[in-house]
Amino acid sequence: MRKAIIVWSGLKIHEPEECAGIVGGILREDGFAVEITGDLGIFGSTGIASADLLVPIITGEKLEKVDANALVEAVRGGLGLGGHHGALATSFKESAAFRYLAGVTWVAHPGNIIDYRVNVTRPNDPVMQDIPDFDYRSEQYYLHYDPTVEILATTTFTGEYDEAVRNVTMPVVFKRHFGKGRIFYSALGHVAAEFEHPHMRSILRRGLSWAARGRA
Repeated sequence: MRKAIIVWSGLKIHEPEECAGIVGGILREDGFAVEITGDLGIFGSTGIASADLLVPIITGEKLEKVDANALVEAVRGGLGLGGHHGALATSFKESAAFRYLAGVTWVAHPGNIIDYRVNVTRPNDPVMQDIPDFDYRSEQYYLHYDPTVEILATTTFTGEYDEAVRNVTMPVVFKRHFGKGRIFYSALGHVAAEFEHPHMRSILRRGLSWAARGRA
């Protein structure tokens, strides 16, 4: 049985504990043994490297350099890393090592909670199979991202809320290889209620399973 560790912490606006419970339920349905913790001290433990999947649901917080470097090597060695919305994009923003690993950093969401369109760019990828373009209401994330990511879905900014980003097309869903490890990210899921959107939920479920060590 594959093991997943979910670590939640940081700003309550993202409802990290509630989201951790939902993600844990999704992973258990897919046959994972799941550990959920709000203790950031787990990043200094050997348990991280022996897991198959790590899902940080964290906004802000700090990661010690030695722990960040160990995490980088764990993923390089095969540990899967995945998350939604704040997750990888807002976790440990002061850690250069974690930013290098995650491949994504949140920088803005013009207009805050708005309606926008998600466009599937790789419909034949197993993560996106049978998922059409769809409308979504949440924060439309403007991201800085690594050039190595494989973009699965995008969104285009209209410029209504910030003229500077008019017609900019930005990744919403991507995957990435990092050594023997796999990394998955979806910008969807600002709060727990967004898991009720079937496409958001399906994309995250498939992406996390793809990232995990020992996948089919």
